[in-house]
Amino acid sequence: MKIVELKAYPISFKVPEGANVSLGIGRTVKRDAVIVKIITEDGITGWGEAHAARAPGAVAQLANTTLRQLVIGQDAGDIVGLWNRMYRMQLASHGMGAGAAIAMSGIDMALWDIKGKAAGWPLYRLLGGSAKPMAAYAGGISLGFQEPAKLVEEAQSYVALGYKALKLRIGDTVARDLERVRAVRKALGEGIDILTDANTNYTLADARNAYPGLDECRVGWLEEPFPSPDDRSYEIAAGYGRTPLAAGENHYTRFDFNRLIERKTINIFQPDLSKTGGITEGLRIAHMASAWKISIHPHTSVTGLNMAASLHFLAAIDNPGYFEADLSKGNVFRDQLCSPAYRVASDGTVTPPEAPGLGIEVDEAVLAAHPVIDGAGYV
Repeated sequence: MKIVELKAYPISFKVPEGANVSLGIGRTVKRDAVIVKIITEDGITGWGEAHAARAPGAVAQLANTTLRQLVIGQDAGDIVGLWNRMYRMQLASHGMGAGAAIAMSGIDMALWDIKGKAAGWPLYRLLGGSAKPMAAYAGGISLGFQEPAKLVEEAQSYVALGYKALKLRIGDTVARDLERVRAVRKALGEGIDILTDANTNYTLADARNAYPGLDECRVGWLEEPFPSPDDRSYEIAAGYGRTPLAAGENHYTRFDFNRLIERKTINIFQPDLSKTGGITEGLRIAHMASAWKISIHPHTSVTGLNMAASLHFLAAIDNPGYFEADLSKGNVFRDQLCSPAYRVASDGTVTPPEAPGLGIEVDEAVLAAHPVIDGAGYV
């Protein structure tokens, strides 16, 4: 089952005016993704998603050149061997660091899609899992900075869909952040889990001032108050209150997560399978975390490919946390690029697709219709 072709497609769409969401990293003006297609000599096509990393063209170029040369002609079934080959020849030394991990993620995901299709099994079953219902929270690019009454209205609309948990964007001023969190808690009551994400836009002083209000509102976690390399800030902030710290979407490979385990300040892990090294590395991270009683709540990227991969992954590990459902308004790459990856049940749970591999189809016409748009996605 040799690999005969690999192509990465950088794609973009503009966010319609009025559908923009403001959060700690800016206001959305476009969405990007990198889609990886791998074909074997047997005619099996696998699809994967690499995160755009604010530079979709660069990620695709790395996949289409250096990484392509490392996998063409190799056995598509030797997923671990190919991961190690790419790691050794690009990420381990003199490579592009996080960019290499991200591009590798899309390739690894496509290889697992091929393996499932070749076996005729959905990926969760191939990984040893079962189609168990898993709790989902309303996430994606949603619930951003806005007037409290509008935020409450948006949150209530998601609860009406069945969600029992949702994630609010913070990282504005602490006063405005807490005003919004308190308004949502008051409106939704105690039966809904409220999570928060500062998108790395807090200082230590912000975190110290926010913690009493977050604790008061019984927030489920404070996600990424600081940039991922800033271990010392996480260590200090862990002593500010009871709300657990969460991170992981900007940590790459098991080696970054091993550092988190050693420091013992973050006990909610959020690897993104389109960033951290793919499904292969995600499984390694989950197994490491399991020994430390740390749950895994994977971060969702942009397309249904990542969402389907995350569902299969969660169904196959023994420490699954929440699935992040994408409630972004007008997400073309969720709604048009792929067949639906999931449906939320009335009890707020989701299950993985049942078709072989990732279990979803890709419309290549959508790829062709959305060439990459240069420039910033957040302003």
